[in-house]
Amino acid sequence: MTESESLLTTPLDALHRELGGRMVPFAGYSMPVQYPAGIMAEHLHCRAQAGLFDVSHMGQAELVGEGAAAALEQLTPADVQALKPGRQRYGLLLNEGGGIVDDFMFANMGNRLFLVVNASRKHIDLPLIESVLPSGVKLRPLPDRALLALQGPAVASLIPTPMSFMGIMEMEIAGIPVIASRSGYTGEDGLEISVAADQAEKLARALLAMPGVMPIGLGARDSLRLEAGLCLYGNDLDETTSPVEANLVWSMGKRRRMEWNFRGADVVRDHLDNGVKRLRVGIRPDGRQPARGHTEIRTADARTAGVITSGGFGPSVNGPVAMGYVDRDFAGDGTPLSLIVRGNSLPARVAAMPFQPHRYAR
Repeated sequence: MTESESLLTTPLDALHRELGGRMVPFAGYSMPVQYPAGIMAEHLHCRAQAGLFDVSHMGQAELVGEGAAAALEQLTPADVQALKPGRQRYGLLLNEGGGIVDDFMFANMGNRLFLVVNASRKHIDLPLIESVLPSGVKLRPLPDRALLALQGPAVASLIPTPMSFMGIMEMEIAGIPVIASRSGYTGEDGLEISVAADQAEKLARALLAMPGVMPIGLGARDSLRLEAGLCLYGNDLDETTSPVEANLVWSMGKRRRMEWNFRGADVVRDHLDNGVKRLRVGIRPDGRQPARGHTEIRTADARTAGVITSGGFGPSVNGPVAMGYVDRDFAGDGTPLSLIVRGNSLPARVAAMPFQPHRYAR
């Protein structure tokens, strides 16, 4: 079996190829990295109008039964029980050492919790969640659903909804029943849309027929999320990194930081009380040359300070952007650094994130 034959496909695979998508392996799936317009044009189009992304490789599931929220809180410091119906929240699944098993989205649909986890981690996340469930609470994976993201400032006029940022509801788009949340991975306003797999192509074609909507691949998805200062699991987050090191303490509920009754709580509490050796920060290299993941970060006097975890060129900011982990003594905004790129030392500085202002519908 060749590599291409062993890759999974999404329900939009034929449409990607019809649209000229350049397909690459990603998280075990064949996915479009770009279309004929190219990554730069796709990125800027999403910021200016609207872009359609296929994110059907992500894992979707439901938690059903009394006590589902409390059960999920065993694994995450997010406040699940206080989440109101029709609202969605970002959370972290932790291991016993306080490391991040995955970052995920969870929503209160009234009679169930709706979960979206990362494609590369769903085979780990779902059994982990199932392992803590009490009798009467069931995890239902949803492999028969696709997930599309429509992102950009034009979305609000193309598909008007009463939702604010992180709202979620069941509705119809182009006559097709969907679960839509006002959220995304670009820093722009937009919708993430869960739809039955057998209706996904029909929905995608209807969305692409709307004025100003362009198909967008993984390349621009990555540059958009990087400009927005959003983490990519496996690059910026992993099982050796705590929420405190990752600068994601905001995702931990106030009540949860009083109860300390989630997996890995002792380590996370120690990190909050006593500080950590390293922190995730934004980095702006000087000049035009980007610094990619695994680039060594040094101090101005050439001491090792850390490593880049994500980096590239930011089309909207018209320059290179990156994020990475540095010793906390060098984590302050404006701290001068140097990046070792192809043996050369490039000047850089710690910079506040996001690099491109968020434009969510608050």
